[in-house]
Amino acid sequence: MTLLDEAKQKLRGSIAPIVTPFHYDYTIDFESFENLIDWHIDSGTHAISVTGTTGEPSSLSIEERVRVMETAAKKIGGRVPFVPGTGSTNHQETLYLTKKAQEIGADAALVIVPYYNKPSQHALYKHFKTVADSVDIPIIVYNIPGRTATNLHVDTLARLNEDCPNIIGVKESNKDFEHVNRVLLKCGRDFLLYSGIELLCYPMLAIGGAGHISATANVVPGKIAELYNSWTKGDMKEALDLHFELMKLNDVLFKDTNPAPLKAALGMMGKIKPVLRMPMDLPTKELQDEIREVLQQHVTLPDEIVAKG
Repeated sequence: MTLLDEAKQKLRGSIAPIVTPFHYDYTIDFESFENLIDWHIDSGTHAISVTGTTGEPSSLSIEERVRVMETAAKKIGGRVPFVPGTGSTNHQETLYLTKKAQEIGADAALVIVPYYNKPSQHALYKHFKTVADSVDIPIIVYNIPGRTATNLHVDTLARLNEDCPNIIGVKESNKDFEHVNRVLLKCGRDFLLYSGIELLCYPMLAIGGAGHISATANVVPGKIAELYNSWTKGDMKEALDLHFELMKLNDVLFKDTNPAPLKAALGMMGKIKPVLRMPMDLPTKELQDEIREVLQQHVTLPDEIVAKG
């Protein structure tokens, strides 16, 4: 079995995209960050990602992104696979961060479609092929048209899969379910397909998906991991029950731009300080009240937080 085959076997399940905690002075709270990693692993999370969309990478300097990646790699210590987000709107930064991921021993790199630039499909092919050719570690492409304003077409992804052996999968934050079905048709059913849309985590498993990279895992890591575990055990009823049980939580956590509701929720849980860097900010008080109400159905909140409700 090759290293890429081994990667395809172990990079399955709930890959939790962890937030980047900040202190009230907006510096990175590495102590809380490391505590989150331990909590995720103890809760059954199958793999960990950092500096993806949920980690506010555009609010971090390149040096900060590297330090977050290095801290995560050291704290994880090989207990679960590590898949940092290394993409950027800047091609050279993406190359640098992806090479750095390989240097620190990441199991794969999650590389987003460049945002704001709106490259053509030809340009996207050239960008991803250059990144993939620059490293030996597996690459998981990250397609999130709602954030990038560009949809990576299935034919472009299939071409990359054919020409770049280390492009082994895609995170599809794409509400077009026809599109994600065609990914497996064109790229092969051994291509790793991850859901980045919370309400599609269960449906993507049903068509042969490899798991999910769900922001909701930040607040209920055990339940998000168990959704995958139940499916692989053949307990479709339990998996489907979890799918519907989590629906209200998924909905409320995306009533404002991710990760603002998540950070509010994690603050209520006492896991982090509820701080985002501008231009992001916490949700309105009304939405925070709604988050608190739904969150109490899934986790035990400190008494002082419950009292605020």
